[in-house]
Amino acid sequence: MRLRNIPGAEEILNASEYVVKDPASLRGAWRSLFEAQGDIATVSRQDGDGEEVPDVSRADPEGDAAARPQLHIEIGMGKGGFLHRMSALHPDVMYVGLEQYSSVLVKAVSKLTADPRDNVRLICGDAKALAEYFEPGEVDRIYLNFSDPWPKARHAKRRLPGRAFLALYNRVLSPDGRLEFKTDNRELFDFALEEAAAAGWQIEALTYDLHRDEVLCRGNVMTEYEEKFSQKGNPICKYIIYRKVEP
Repeated sequence: MRLRNIPGAEEILNASEYVVKDPASLRGAWRSLFEAQGDIATVSRQDGDGEEVPDVSRADPEGDAAARPQLHIEIGMGKGGFLHRMSALHPDVMYVGLEQYSSVLVKAVSKLTADPRDNVRLICGDAKALAEYFEPGEVDRIYLNFSDPWPKARHAKRRLPGRAFLALYNRVLSPDGRLEFKTDNRELFDFALEEAAAAGWQIEALTYDLHRDEVLCRGNVMTEYEEKFSQKGNPICKYIIYRKVEP
């Protein structure tokens, strides 16, 4: 995939309050960026320098996931349209977008600058470093939207729904966490299903034509690619999968 270089992109990212410059420093404390609401008590934790910072992820002494803010991440977020829309619909969810190309991420920053969101942060980084950014069980939901298909067989290991990446997702997802994947590429989708089965993931929901599926299409938020491909008449495939947690 050839990307057009945007002059000054790095400077824009470095100056943006939405871009986390050292995501590893927030490992285990992403929810501290989210203002505690309702009955969620704010407790504290020590950061790397020994300073006390808010940590609402540990606010519930019983460990009730429903009593803390949800943390959702999108990997390969592109221009950020999906997260921008989702964050408006679900202001009680903390969203983190991961994109490795600065020339693409800068467009997401532009959206947030024009229409601000308190519950969104962005990372310019590689999905391979996911476990460096998030601690085990910290993430409640992962979105993969129209990921690069990497069609050549020798590039299969780069595909985000592949089993190597599934192992990474498994490390950071909470016990009740879910992975959602959407694509118009049927070959990539079939590959993703095979990889999920081989890695021991379970299917919660599945469709080969999302926009004609009355259940899965309910509340669906489209990405820029989804709008483009669906206008061409391409059916959109989607699954929601989870890991079977042994008692």
